[in-house]
Amino acid sequence: MDISKVNILGTCIALYILLLCILIFIFRLVGQSKIEYWLGVFFMLSLFPMIYLLITANEFYRPGIYYVQIVIMLIFIIVELLFDYIFRLDFRNIKWMTIGYAILFFASTGGMIGLASVTGKFSTIIAVILYIIMSFLAIFQRIKTGM
Repeated sequence: MDISKVNILGTCIALYILLLCILIFIFRLVGQSKIEYWLGVFFMLSLFPMIYLLITANEFYRPGIYYVQIVIMLIFIIVELLFDYIFRLDFRNIKWMTIGYAILFFASTGGMIGLASVTGKFSTIIAVILYIIMSFLAIFQRIKTGM
């Protein structure tokens, strides 16, 4: 695959992740836990293209920050998978775990802005707008639902 196709894949997966997070928060706010669960499953599937982007990064001489952005998102996906889907931990009521989780969440989704930026200014602007919307919804739904 050539670099332009990989760049487009990175942008698409970054925007996909941000949009999924927005939808997850919206459905959590309206009490649709079943839909929220399945959106989370689709979020977990982003693990595979993220691994592909990490594997191909060396081939295209990506800067170090590109690796960091992908690795942080991979760590978040794995933590989410373990905490919410495999072990079903009720960690959101434990303050130190919630703080660590929130830091990892915002760092990983913030890194998606960088991933989207490789295709240009327009995709960067879209990613920033989605990140702001997602951040607002994340905080708002935490206040409203405690989750």
